[in-house]
Amino acid sequence: MLSYRAALRRVAALGPHVVSLAFVTLCLFLTVLAVTTPWAPLPRPVIAAAGLAGTGAVWFRGRWPVAVAVAGAGAYVLSGNPGPLLISLFSGAGTRFAALAAIGMAGFLAQQWVDGGRLGTDTLISALTATGVTLAAGAYVTTRRELTRSLRERAERAETEQRLRNEQARSAERGRIAREMHDVLAHKITLISLHAGGLEVNGSAGPERVEREAALIRVSAQEALEELRKILGVLRAGPDDDDDGFPDLRRLVDSWVSVGGAVTLHGDIGTWPRETARAAHRLVQEGLTNAHKHANGAPVTVTATGSREDGVTIVVANGRSPRPSLETGAGVGLVGLAERFLLIGGTVRGGPDDAGGWRLEGRLPWHAADASPGESHDQNTGG
Repeated sequence: MLSYRAALRRVAALGPHVVSLAFVTLCLFLTVLAVTTPWAPLPRPVIAAAGLAGTGAVWFRGRWPVAVAVAGAGAYVLSGNPGPLLISLFSGAGTRFAALAAIGMAGFLAQQWVDGGRLGTDTLISALTATGVTLAAGAYVTTRRELTRSLRERAERAETEQRLRNEQARSAERGRIAREMHDVLAHKITLISLHAGGLEVNGSAGPERVEREAALIRVSAQEALEELRKILGVLRAGPDDDDDGFPDLRRLVDSWVSVGGAVTLHGDIGTWPRETARAAHRLVQEGLTNAHKHANGAPVTVTATGSREDGVTIVVANGRSPRPSLETGAGVGLVGLAERFLLIGGTVRGGPDDAGGWRLEGRLPWHAADASPGESHDQNTGG
């Protein structure tokens, strides 16, 4: 079945042909009346021929309005049938108004002269009235039709643009969810893998260590699930609606040290604004995860400094790995970091350093001046 819009489009496409057929039929009927009455003092064959010629020309009024008007004026003078002339003036009023007005006046005056043999003021007034009313009605209908078409096209364009915006919003939301999941889950799952690997390579570990490692795996898994739940619940509301506590860089570093990671934290970490602390935590999280993935066993140094005057700088640097990894990442984490930092006026740079390691650096402006005391976090005290 055709949809409603498709049916309307087909009817609109057939509309001009249907109207032309109706006009031709009307002119044929008037020609028959002009021949049988008759409406002109000329012989009936001349009346019939002139009426049929003017009627046939009506079909092409949209393509050649001036020529059809001339044919209609001649048919009116010879046959007395005003149909072709009125229809041509009405249909072409929106394009050649002045030329059609002149042709209409000439046609009406010529017919009056042929019919009565004289021209007077009343004849001039009637010709002017007939021409003016027909052209005014045609111009009004044409303008209204163009306005309706313009409004319809504008509505369809707006609908198309809205659909594209919705698709872009959905795509952006899916990308945002993917980046947030990568930021959180990759780190947690890496820790779980490290704990599980420690148990695997130390099969002779005592019950106490097995119990401790199993507890750490359980806690990390629960935290990952909780983070996932929070992401799905907060993403649509926006980051400003996230009322979770401040992330703690010291606790993050300690979680890696507890599984044997050679991670050192340096810097004067003071009271930071909420968004700054969250972005810094994400950068360190991404840097530690990538260091384990691509430079497993290499020492990692986390340096974080900040002040109201200079902003906040976070650097995660790892040395050359004793066991280089051939694995290449998808780059989703760095893309998410760059977008997160960009939103709050920061920058992220990552690349190899001179010693053969990797350096990830992020710079953020200081926003504590815009935050209330409850919206800042003292990294030295763990919040």
